[in-house]
Amino acid sequence: MSDSLNPSMDDFEALLNESLADSSLDEGSVVTGKVIAIENDLAIIDVGLKTEGRIPLKEFQIAGEESTLAVGDSVEVYLERVENAMGEAMLSREKARREESWIRLEKASEAGEKVNGVIFGRVKGGFTVDLDGAIAFLPGSQVDIRPIRDIAPLMNISQPFQVLKMDKRRGNIVVSRRSILEEARAEQRADIVANLAEGQELEGIVKNITDYGAFVDLGGIDGLLHVTDIAWKRINHPSEVLTVGESVQVQIVKINPDTQRISLGMKQLQSDPWLEVDTRFPIGDRFKGVVTNITDYGAFVELNDGIEGLVHVSEMSWTKKNIHPGKIVATSQEVEVMVLEVDPSKRRISLGLKQCLDNPWLKFAETYSAGTEIEGEVKNITEFGLFIGLDGDVDGMVHLSDLDWNLSGDEAIKEFKKGQDVKAVVLEVDTDKERISLGIKQLGQDPMANAAGGLKRGSIVTCEVVGVSDDGVEVKVGDSGLTTTIRRNDLSRDRDNQRPDTFKVGETLDARITQFDSRSRRVNVSIKALEIAEEKEAVAQYGSSDSGATLGDIFGAALNKK
Repeated sequence: MSDSLNPSMDDFEALLNESLADSSLDEGSVVTGKVIAIENDLAIIDVGLKTEGRIPLKEFQIAGEESTLAVGDSVEVYLERVENAMGEAMLSREKARREESWIRLEKASEAGEKVNGVIFGRVKGGFTVDLDGAIAFLPGSQVDIRPIRDIAPLMNISQPFQVLKMDKRRGNIVVSRRSILEEARAEQRADIVANLAEGQELEGIVKNITDYGAFVDLGGIDGLLHVTDIAWKRINHPSEVLTVGESVQVQIVKINPDTQRISLGMKQLQSDPWLEVDTRFPIGDRFKGVVTNITDYGAFVELNDGIEGLVHVSEMSWTKKNIHPGKIVATSQEVEVMVLEVDPSKRRISLGLKQCLDNPWLKFAETYSAGTEIEGEVKNITEFGLFIGLDGDVDGMVHLSDLDWNLSGDEAIKEFKKGQDVKAVVLEVDTDKERISLGIKQLGQDPMANAAGGLKRGSIVTCEVVGVSDDGVEVKVGDSGLTTTIRRNDLSRDRDNQRPDTFKVGETLDARITQFDSRSRRVNVSIKALEIAEEKEAVAQYGSSDSGATLGDIFGAALNKK
């Protein structure tokens, strides 16, 4: 037998080592193989085992790129099993790429480096990104700096992403495209801001309009044009004067080097109308203007472009107090106003609307002097008096103390009702304080004035009983018209006779005045005081108990003499 048919021990050892080397490939690892054939959308891969493995061609396809796989190419594949039921090696290019990508992504994430990927699908809350074999999640909020309506142009193209989070155990990767754009934008903004200066005039494009202003594109960087810096005159909303896409001339008002925010202005390119406002609108002069805004405390009136003044609610009407300005004037209404005060430093003008109308208080004072009798309707009843409507839409007040000569104010006011027509006398007109004082009791003569001449303390008067109560007897004092109450203990010197029920309405009696005050309108009378006075007088004239005469004898003598 020839040597070729009988291998030596060295050859056998070599074959054995080769066989052991083939079986040393670990399942679950990435190995290098060679494409030996491509058949029916499958790539036949030899990884050095007894049998080859088959991998679908789609696993070699990279999103957004054409496949270039050819026979003879060396490829990295994942060995899932050395031999399956059909005797073939189970290989996966997709899992190999995933393993390679995880290693590469972990390094990039630790270093903070960007990674390239392709957006290829849409899922709930975001999109899927192929990071060269590893599938990552791209949240919708991380796609762009601003919301994007159509993402189709961004799909199936290779672009950079930033890895935000990795969890290999769960197989989760979260990436962001927005952070890449923000970084690039920050660099771009820094370069642009470095070439800008406050006070510089630029041309920009209105990019967006909000309630508080407009964002203007200055060529790669946006600046905010606040609504108050669009024009010198009042603008309620930027859309009144600006439109998206419009080209505008602006001035850089302020640059914040820390935040790189740019504040813009348009009105700064025009002359300030407030510079000569005090000479253009002298105090006391009248001007016509248009109501631009109404608030709870007044109305703003535009006198000229950029010049507005405030008509405070207190300066809107002579007679309408505590009323909302919207019930007196309306927006866009043309009104005549008077300049009351000008403060150029604070850019304020105080205006008056009522000053351009006739002052009804002055007119009333000219027409109705003190002492004039007038008639009006009771508009309101308060705890301190009546308010009566008068000519010129003004009100006059009758204080409680001016309702009746004899009754107290609380009693007298009960006789009046809202809407009732009453007569009164003008007592005083204060045009500065806008007050008219009226009196109703002054329509008649003061009974105290008549009584003051004949009534004095100590006088004896004849009284008529007009009322009887447990507390005493109410009487009318002589012909004065005054009434007062004789208290129970003043009805008689004798306690047994201090009984109000012994008196009847209509009967007359004599009493002595114990107090009379014309200012306070108080008069007090007493039967008891009269009896005591008469006793003293009798004792003085006819003797005393010391003479041996009894008190009855003295009174008897006095009566006989009378």
